[in-house]
Amino acid sequence: MSSRQSAHPVSAQFTDRWSARSLTGEAIDDSDLLTLFEAARWAPSGFNQQPWRFVYAKRDTPHFPLFLELLAETNRAWAAKAAAIVFVLSEKRFERNGEWHDSTSHAFDTGAAAFSLSLQASLLGWNSRTVGGINRGAAKEALGVPDDYAINVAIIIGKRGTVEELPEKFRAREVLSDRLPLDRIVAEGRFVA
Repeated sequence: MSSRQSAHPVSAQFTDRWSARSLTGEAIDDSDLLTLFEAARWAPSGFNQQPWRFVYAKRDTPHFPLFLELLAETNRAWAAKAAAIVFVLSEKRFERNGEWHDSTSHAFDTGAAAFSLSLQASLLGWNSRTVGGINRGAAKEALGVPDDYAINVAIIIGKRGTVEELPEKFRAREVLSDRLPLDRIVAEGRFVA
C-alpha cells in the first residue's frame, strides 16, 4: 500500500504504481510479458492507427546484452538486473483513404500504450520504469528501425528489489515521488503557466 495521497478519489492502482530502479534479477515468463503487450495493444489512438511498436529482449537471452548496451550508462548500472528491456517505437506517418500523412499524435498515442503496459505490469506485481536515456542512433541501427519510426523510450521491467541492491549513487533517489498539485496542471478556459 502506497503512502501517496491523492487530492481527489482515484483508484489505488494509480497511487500505488511507481517506477523503482531496484530490481531482483528474477526472470519474466512469456505469459506475463505477452499480457503486458496485450494491455498495450488495447490503448486508444487517433484514427485507430495504433502507431506503437515494441522490440524487447528478455534477461539471459542473446539479445539482452545489446539492449542493455543501448541504454545510457547511468541506466545500465541498475537495469542490468531487469527481467526485460523493451524499446518503444512509434510510426510517424499514417495511411488514411489510400494517402499517407504525417502523424501529429504518434508519440502521444504510443505513450498511452506504454502506460497501459506499465499499469498492467503493476497489476501483475512487476515493476516498470520508463527511461529516455538511450542511444537512439545506435538503437536505430542495431534494431533495424526504419526512418518512418521514432524511438521514444525504453521500459525496464523487473521484480522490485530492495534499496540495498542498488548501486550507492541511486539509493537516496529510490523513494516514492509526489506529483504537482492540480492547480499547477489544470486550468479552465485559458492556459495558465
